[in-house]
Amino acid sequence: MYQVGHYGASLTAYAPLGALVAVAGYEPVAIVGGLVCVSLSTLPDCDHQVPFLEHRGPTHSVPFALLVGAALAAAAAMLVDAASPLVDVGFVAFAFVVGALSVVSHLLADALTPMGIRPFWPVSRRRYTVNVTPAKDPIANYALFAIGVGAVLVAGGTVIAIG
Repeated sequence: MYQVGHYGASLTAYAPLGALVAVAGYEPVAIVGGLVCVSLSTLPDCDHQVPFLEHRGPTHSVPFALLVGAALAAAAAMLVDAASPLVDVGFVAFAFVVGALSVVSHLLADALTPMGIRPFWPVSRRRYTVNVTPAKDPIANYALFAIGVGAVLVAGGTVIAIG
C-alpha cells in the first residue's frame, strides 16, 4: 500500500485503543497516541532508503514491530515521573502498544497486496498474502483511508456517548 493507505490502516487499528484510553479519562493521551501511531505507520518502508535492506524484508516483520514498540516504550519511560509508578507503567505499556500497533497495521495493509509480507522473518521466509489489491491501486488506498477515518469517527462518537 501507499502512504495514505497505511494512514488509514493505522487509524483503523488504533481507533478502538484510542477510544478505550479516552473513556478511561486520558483524552489528550489518546489523541497523542493516535498521532504517533499514524506518524509511525510508514516506518517499515524506511527499507526503501537503506541500500542493503530488501523491501518488505526485516522491517516488515513482527520482530521489527516489537523493536519499535520497545523503542517507543523506552522513550516514554524517560518522560514519566517517578511519583506515580502505576500511571508510569500504564503509560509505558501504552507507548509500547502504540509503537507495535503502528508497524502491525502496516503489515496488515501490505498483506492485502499480491507481494504480501514475511511477518515471521528471520524464523521463516514464508510469505503471507490475502491478494486483494495491488499496492499502487489508488482506489484501494483511499478506501483504506476512508475506513480509517470512519473508524475514528465511530470511536469518537462512542467516547462522546459514553462520556
